Amino acid sequence: MSCYIRTLNEEKRIAATVRAAFLVAREVVVVDSGSADGTVALAEAEGARVVEQAWLGGGHQKRIGEEVCQHDWLLDLDADEIVTDELAHEIGELFETGDPDADVFSLPLVYVDPAGRVWRKARAPRRAKLYDRRKVRMPADGAWDQLKIPDRLRTRRLSGALLHYPFEDIGHLSRKQSSAEAQRIRHLDEGRRSAIAFKVYFGLPLFFFRNYVLRGRWREGGYGYLLSITTAYNHWLRYAMLYERRLKGRHSGEGDR
Repeated sequence: MSCYIRTLNEEKRIAATVRAAFLVAREVVVVDSGSADGTVALAEAEGARVVEQAWLGGGHQKRIGEEVCQHDWLLDLDADEIVTDELAHEIGELFETGDPDADVFSLPLVYVDPAGRVWRKARAPRRAKLYDRRKVRMPADGAWDQLKIPDRLRTRRLSGALLHYPFEDIGHLSRKQSSAEAQRIRHLDEGRRSAIAFKVYFGLPLFFFRNYVLRGRWREGGYGYLLSITTAYNHWLRYAMLYERRLKGRHSGEGDR
């Protein structure tokens, strides 16, 4: 099994991420998009193979990782995701007698906040992270970077978790999310105008309610609130930028007449 990791200036955690990935993978590939810090050197020191690739977009970057890996079974990690011992043991059992009995496996992402608290109470999101590239591939897309799993494929859920360190502080989270939304917006269609307008005018409290209440982050104290409101705002910002694009287009068209 191979593991690939996309990076850009991830020196704070990349060594631990690569080291933990080797608990389950024979090979770890880092797809770096021009880090100016010690990311590349630290990854190589831990035994990873580094491939330099200028940023092409989320899905495209993962496609590069898929292409250069030696094995067909792949583990998709971000640089802030750490394989736990429990997950490593569970994945090891899957491959004890050959290929697993499914094509795609989803994993829970358990958040760790800047205070070092592991979030055991909030509902952990799940991502399809372990898969057979002979059966499914990451989308060749500038914005979307998650598997689109055909109905015909066999899927299973694993209970072992990845520890996810999504932000160093609330300022870092806001910059990270707003940058991601700005990049994503370049590749998104406007969609239905009424749906976008509804989300601009009414979506922000709904997004917050989903993050804070439905996902149980209210149970994780102050950082649960800060993550929820920052995430809700930046999700809303995506639709605000689409709405603004439409307004500019409309006024530009009026000015040409």
